[in-house]
Amino acid sequence: MAVSTIVNMKNEKVGEMDLNDSLFGVEVRPYVLHDIVKMQMANRRAGTACTKTRAEVRGSSAKPYRQKGTGRARAGSRRSPVWRGGGTTFGPKPRSYAYKLPKKVRKLGLRMALSARMAEERLCILDEFKLDAIKTKNFIGIMKTLELDNALIVVPSHDDVLERSSRNVPGFKVLPSAGLNVYDILLHKNVILLQSTIGQLEERLLS
Repeated sequence: MAVSTIVNMKNEKVGEMDLNDSLFGVEVRPYVLHDIVKMQMANRRAGTACTKTRAEVRGSSAKPYRQKGTGRARAGSRRSPVWRGGGTTFGPKPRSYAYKLPKKVRKLGLRMALSARMAEERLCILDEFKLDAIKTKNFIGIMKTLELDNALIVVPSHDDVLERSSRNVPGFKVLPSAGLNVYDILLHKNVILLQSTIGQLEERLLS
């Protein structure tokens, strides 16, 4: 097992912790991470693009002019796709782009992403992260003390004070452990785990 240092908000060492190699020492396979991020981005797509067919656009259904004798190409409707203002042929319609990878693959990807940050020495474990009030200045001060300018902060559960203190600071994001995902881990240079989240992640990802 790897041994990691536990620090407090003043960046002082307060202890050590053995980390499970099954969670923080997994061999990283980039193609697995790529597949998971691709799935996450597809699931976020709105899929709201919509065009009108010739049956849906506004316009008369009458034949615009007689079939023969005008010298022009025959036409049966002003809503034809070849006419200006006509319908669109094979245009996009609202749809869902979402799909799912197997649960085992998603869990493996999370373990790989955490292992990658651990191997890069960009994983920080805090004993606790408590703010007395919603104050962005206090949050920035703690991040400067920890010498971090970009980080994903993983907390045991929803923390309104911490989330609202950090939401206007570029490069930082606060997530409950239940919402931890591969995209956000890879998007941020560093990962800050509260000591109490380690057990939750082991229960979630190793079961």
